[in-house]
Amino acid sequence: MANFKIVVSDPKTKKAYQKEIEQGQSGLLGKKIGEKFSGSHLGLPGYELEITGGSDKEGFPMRRDVEGPGRKKILLSHPPGFHPKSRGRRKRKSIRGNTVSQQVSQINIKIVTHGAKSAEELMGAKSEGKPASGEKSEAKEEHKEKKAEHHEKPHKEEAAEKPKEIHEKPAHEKEHAHKEEHKHAEAKEE
Repeated sequence: MANFKIVVSDPKTKKAYQKEIEQGQSGLLGKKIGEKFSGSHLGLPGYELEITGGSDKEGFPMRRDVEGPGRKKILLSHPPGFHPKSRGRRKRKSIRGNTVSQQVSQINIKIVTHGAKSAEELMGAKSEGKPASGEKSEAKEEHKEKKAEHHEKPHKEEAAEKPKEIHEKPAHEKEHAHKEEHKHAEAKEE
């Protein structure tokens, strides 16, 4: 049997954890979007989880309002499956039903009730999402240092270092300017 890629979102910490699990062991086959279940099959004892969505092997999203496990073409006016660029736009698109089947490859789940241990500890270090507020990445630090170095140098010195370029007008513009001056001079004489 194939594997499910499970993405568990934790609304409390605003982090998401990924895990691959065999379809048979997951206990998710036949469950629908919005159903709540125990997290013991996914390695989260004491947790209560809820299915929020998913997608099949070809990338077609699951929709809560379409019954069954099959793929269907329906007229859509809002997400998931269609993001209209203007209000009132509709389009017929293929989507997957709300029931988890063997054709589904990714399932999105959110934590409803937390257990004794933290989700990060149980799911491992594979997390997606925002870093904790106290953590700063090295790339951000380097960017700040470079920005500070750039602002230390006064802009007037930079301008003095660069040689000024003299821009000459093309010949046809010179002639046009000369004719304009001549017209103004004649107008003044009259």
